[in-house]
Amino acid sequence: MKPIPGAKPVPLGQLVRAQDRLSFIYLEHCVVHRDANAITARDRKGTVHIPAATLGALLLGPGTTVSQQAMMLLAESGSTAVWVGEQGVRYYAHGRSLARSSRLLEAQAAKVSNQRSRLAVARRMYEMRFAGEDVSHLTMQQLRGREGARVRRIYREHAERTGVEWTRRDYVVDDFAAGTPINQALSAANTSLYGVVHAAIVALGCAPGLGFIHTGHVLSFVFDIADLYKTDIAIPIAFDIASEPVADIGAATRRAVRDRMKGGAFLEKCVHDIKSLLLDDQEAGDDELAADVVMLWDNNGRQVRAGTAYGDSEDFDTSYAEISGWLEEDW
Repeated sequence: MKPIPGAKPVPLGQLVRAQDRLSFIYLEHCVVHRDANAITARDRKGTVHIPAATLGALLLGPGTTVSQQAMMLLAESGSTAVWVGEQGVRYYAHGRSLARSSRLLEAQAAKVSNQRSRLAVARRMYEMRFAGEDVSHLTMQQLRGREGARVRRIYREHAERTGVEWTRRDYVVDDFAAGTPINQALSAANTSLYGVVHAAIVALGCAPGLGFIHTGHVLSFVFDIADLYKTDIAIPIAFDIASEPVADIGAATRRAVRDRMKGGAFLEKCVHDIKSLLLDDQEAGDDELAADVVMLWDNNGRQVRAGTAYGDSEDFDTSYAEISGWLEEDW
């Protein structure tokens, strides 16, 4: 059989570590293809080459056409593609996860499945909203009440700042036009924020449905993380738009959120916050999420090497002793 033509995949050992990659690159209105081991983006102004091995996640916006060869190169390089709206304010679909390790996903599942650890993460999420305050002793009911009061205060402050009439948050999920202008703007801003957060979550390999504060919905974790930023992004933008004479409040709000997201700083912060919530400080800072290592689970709490033939008990004991040695050396 003849060898398959084309450039050979990048050897795993030559891939750039995740912490040294360009985390997110957003493209729109261009043709995305492959030239050797580079992703190319071509529009009327010319062609840009992006080394695939240095790319974390490629966000494909409106007007992009991507070739099969480009998608193959992303997969070979340990990168991912996410199809989004303008500047990521909508989430549509994604390819493989950016992470090769399942550690973030396992940490999320473990923490959300235990009442004590779930409460600890939920408290940390509230702690991030109440800067400088100790909420470690508060129950979930007390935290919800405190958060509700904080958000109502912020609504009033922005209403006074912009002169927009405000009564309360009121909207119909399937009827956008039924809401007041400010409620329409808030709905559009929140939906746009959900899109960007959703893209970050799936790029990291986490489960959008495993929430800590929200529960029972396929996007529970998306709502959890987005709520960390609503008062800094969605609410002020919505009041600004509602205070202006615009023909289409929804479109104007989405564009405003899009402009706010330019530059990638928000995505970097979002990724950092997700890691810090699910992992401890040391784990969140290392690069094991990119490790391409397969282990076998053992019910004694340890992991053993995959790709090893385990036979009778004597062979197993010998193998396990050897495995214990390399675990101690490497870990």
